[in-house]
Amino acid sequence: MPTSPSDLRGPSEEPYDLAVIGAGPAGLAAAVTAAAFGLRCVLLDAGPRPGGQYYRHPAPALGATRPEKLHHGWAAFAALRDRLAASTVHHLTEHQVWTAEAGTAERPWRLHALHGGEAVRVEATSVLLATGAYERQLPFPGWTLPGVVTAGGAQAMLKAGLVLPGRRIVVAGSGPLLLAAASSLVSAGATVPAVVEASNYLGYARGLTTLAANPAKLVEGAEHGTRLLRGKVRLRRSSAVVEAHGTDRVTAVTVARLDAGWRPVPGTERRIECDAVAIGHGLLPQIELATELGARTVTTADDTVALAVDDELRTSLPGLWAAGETCGVGGADLAIAEGALAARVIAGAPVPASLRARRERRRAFAGLMAAAHRPGPGWTDWLREDTDVCRCEEVPAGAIRAAVDELGAADPRTVKLLTRAGMGWCQGRMCGPAVACLSGAPELRPDSRPLACPVPLAQLADGEPR
Repeated sequence: MPTSPSDLRGPSEEPYDLAVIGAGPAGLAAAVTAAAFGLRCVLLDAGPRPGGQYYRHPAPALGATRPEKLHHGWAAFAALRDRLAASTVHHLTEHQVWTAEAGTAERPWRLHALHGGEAVRVEATSVLLATGAYERQLPFPGWTLPGVVTAGGAQAMLKAGLVLPGRRIVVAGSGPLLLAAASSLVSAGATVPAVVEASNYLGYARGLTTLAANPAKLVEGAEHGTRLLRGKVRLRRSSAVVEAHGTDRVTAVTVARLDAGWRPVPGTERRIECDAVAIGHGLLPQIELATELGARTVTTADDTVALAVDDELRTSLPGLWAAGETCGVGGADLAIAEGALAARVIAGAPVPASLRARRERRRAFAGLMAAAHRPGPGWTDWLREDTDVCRCEEVPAGAIRAAVDELGAADPRTVKLLTRAGMGWCQGRMCGPAVACLSGAPELRPDSRPLACPVPLAQLADGEPR
């Protein structure tokens, strides 16, 4: 049930048994499962409605009559949404958790959130982090032009606003999100002249057993493929958009073939006319709330950083669990399974063997998927010296390379101090992987920042957190 800040349990009252951060697939599954086993549960989410990024849907005022047509697996979300509405869960919408204080033997966990500019504090014995992920972007000349959006952004515009970023849209990057995005855009009436995939899909051939154990994923891929065939969409494998053209808006892109290391092959360039580009190279787990407290992390098969958890989804911090994309990107089915599993563990309830098996199958597929779409080191050959890498601070690739080659920077932090790359509004979420690669870092380091989102100075001046 939606709850106002005045309904929250204060510091002097008994804390919640469980606080779930994030109302996407993992968070919803965790909250309703925990409540079903009698736990006092609060669900905090920055969005106005449940569903998270995956199950974005139009506001009621838009009058959409069949939002399920834009989603895969809508029935699973509808069931979770209905269970949430009928449960005792305190659902706090538009509550952005900006920091957390780890619980101790003397006091529970404390979560600090913002709601309409007002400070809210929530206390709970246990916390489950289900904050999802955000898109990984690899810059290229022209990527700052109007009309160039992320693949997930294009889907968000369509699912939440019922609008398209353009009429003729090139979908590019790497990962299964591309097929889903292109499928949605075609269904909504857009023309997609090409899906440009940097990988060659051969990595999936190394996991035939894993594929066979996940037939639903094969069916999902076949559904997207069929829709794209009907829309006469061409799939260009081992290729990338290496430049976007235009002045006031993108008008065309140059696509080139890539070698095994993702380096553009000279002489293979081809121009495609378009008025929009939807591009993304997978997802990055959003784990700042945990890493700031020192939670242990792992590097996944596609060189992203996720929280390290045990078989029951415990992190290295006592009282903190994680589920879904925070443990490594793997899709809604995996997130739902992990949310339900973690909630049962927290409630002290038995975990069915079938639930553990489903989680293991989906997690194995996630690993296979990550390895198949891991970016190659040669992608930096797309960049010109004047290509902005950090959009917020307008730091070009040449400045970053100069910091490394001429000033001796050997890590992203030093590059940041010398060039301001990553110091803008997004705090490196957009440019972090690119800066790390250009700085020669052996692997992407986990984000660690005291504030998970912008916070008014008045809130910090109040002396919170304690």
